[in-house]
Amino acid sequence: MSDFLTIRPDGVLLQILVQPRASKNEIVGPQEGELKVRLTSPPVEGAANELCRQFFAKQLRLPKRDITIVSGEKSRHKRLCIKTDQPKAVRDFLLNRTSK
Repeated sequence: MSDFLTIRPDGVLLQILVQPRASKNEIVGPQEGELKVRLTSPPVEGAANELCRQFFAKQLRLPKRDITIVSGEKSRHKRLCIKTDQPKAVRDFLLNRTSK
């Protein structure tokens, strides 16, 4: 298992580190207990938070309403709750994306 991902009864809790103003949106990989993610939006007025939710919803093929920021809305260090009835599929997808 990974330090950045916890399976819960309602889905997955994901600890991420966001790098705003990147050249493209991408999952970089694990970094010190978090999943590093690069996002193109600037960290102003919630733009990076909104893009973060959209990005993970698109990557995981889930509705955006199923991705919530539990903590860290004003920080680069965030915790996301991903509501899903297939938490192991989410875990496997993220671990495969980070094993580069």
